[in-house]
Amino acid sequence: MGMQRSSYERLPERFYARVQPTPVAAPRLLRFNHGLGDELALDAESEASLAGIFSGNAVPPGLETLAMAYAGHQFGHFVPQLGDGRALLLAEAVDRGGTRRDIQLKGSGPTPYSRGGDGRAALGPVLREYLVSEAMHALGIPATRALAAVATGEFVLREEPLPGAIVTRVATSFVRVGTFQYFAARGDVDAVRLLADHVIERNYPEARSDRQPHLALLRKVIGAQAALIAQWMHVGFIHGVMNTDNMSVAGETIDFGPCAFMDAYDSAAVFSSIDRQGRYAYRNQPHAALWNLSRFAETLLPLIDADAERAVALATEALSAFTGEFAEYSLEGMRRKLGLFTLRESADTALAEDLLEAMQRNRADFTLTFRRLCDAADAGADDTAVRASFSNPADYDAWAVRWRARLANEPLEPAARAAAMRQANPAIIPRNHRIAQAIEAAEAEDFAPFATLSAALSQPYLPAPGFASYADPPLPGELVTQTFCGT
Repeated sequence: MGMQRSSYERLPERFYARVQPTPVAAPRLLRFNHGLGDELALDAESEASLAGIFSGNAVPPGLETLAMAYAGHQFGHFVPQLGDGRALLLAEAVDRGGTRRDIQLKGSGPTPYSRGGDGRAALGPVLREYLVSEAMHALGIPATRALAAVATGEFVLREEPLPGAIVTRVATSFVRVGTFQYFAARGDVDAVRLLADHVIERNYPEARSDRQPHLALLRKVIGAQAALIAQWMHVGFIHGVMNTDNMSVAGETIDFGPCAFMDAYDSAAVFSSIDRQGRYAYRNQPHAALWNLSRFAETLLPLIDADAERAVALATEALSAFTGEFAEYSLEGMRRKLGLFTLRESADTALAEDLLEAMQRNRADFTLTFRRLCDAADAGADDTAVRASFSNPADYDAWAVRWRARLANEPLEPAARAAAMRQANPAIIPRNHRIAQAIEAAEAEDFAPFATLSAALSQPYLPAPGFASYADPPLPGELVTQTFCGT
């Protein structure tokens, strides 16, 4: 199939456990991502063959599956050993652009890191991860990709018996901040160095030529996370469980358990059932990222400088750049969303913040409001539609006077501006109620809603004909207020 053994296997055996997937009763291919398969130059296979491979029942000859070791801070509490409790590195492949990508089974059975869990996944979380990870990719946001979803023909026991499934996901790396923490907590500086060099080689090769490559690695990861979190905020995405073991050092969104996209704008929005204190609320995501990055920096201190005080000073200086970088990425994205393409930093920051405050007061739908702004910016358009997003349209009117005065100083013609805004403001996102409907139907063996939703999400900025209703917010009876982990 064009897959090869994972280069992670070249690291010493304390980095992973060699584990075979646990066979499943009746693997059935639910979905194969042919576009991604072609990108990875994977050979065409029959559905039965794909089901065998991506259920773990028929690991191709020459491959050996690995469960990665890692630790992590979970809601601020350090757990020294977590690891892939239900995931296995299957292989890697070099895509058509020359990038090396890891391929991982999730839900493939217990590993030495399962901590008493069954190592399995239920159908609902598998379909959620497939839908949301591919939607993030279509939105242009770095994320792990979904290659396949397979039904196992078995049930998993959660609060009730649920149909089982396995998702195959692809990433430029599955190394997490928690992977570094696993070895740092054991005082294994050699392992931290090997891991850091692996990540540099794999994801940040330009850091190799830096005079201080491990400090350069820290700076690269900080910059990648600043850009990523800003992109999350621009589409109203709430990860839900930003533990250090769920932060990829490659700067990709990873682990989609209780994630959600907000409907009505609320800066304090929380959907995850396990985030009872709002630690990872929408507005807290930049702060959570910086906290995680600080934990990452701590693991690298012995590599940054032999002098402990100097190492701390250099790492602190690197971390101090995050807030400014995030603010820059955030404003840059908001400027695009508002149709502003020249730089007026303080005025534009206030304009963006004041719109969000008005949206919050009026419970305006996040995605729909920005999409309707695109129409309001077009030639000959008026504000009727976007005003309707606000329970008190006068709040919008007061803001719009300032916005239109700002637009008057922009060089783009209205039609060109509106077109550019439509490339920054999606019409379609993975609405929570749509995902819930697709999962409920799939659990009753009706996969048509899943397929249709998947197709709608593949074109978020310029929806295809027939998908207009997927831009609609939920009706009052359709609201989803809580999301759940899949374990």
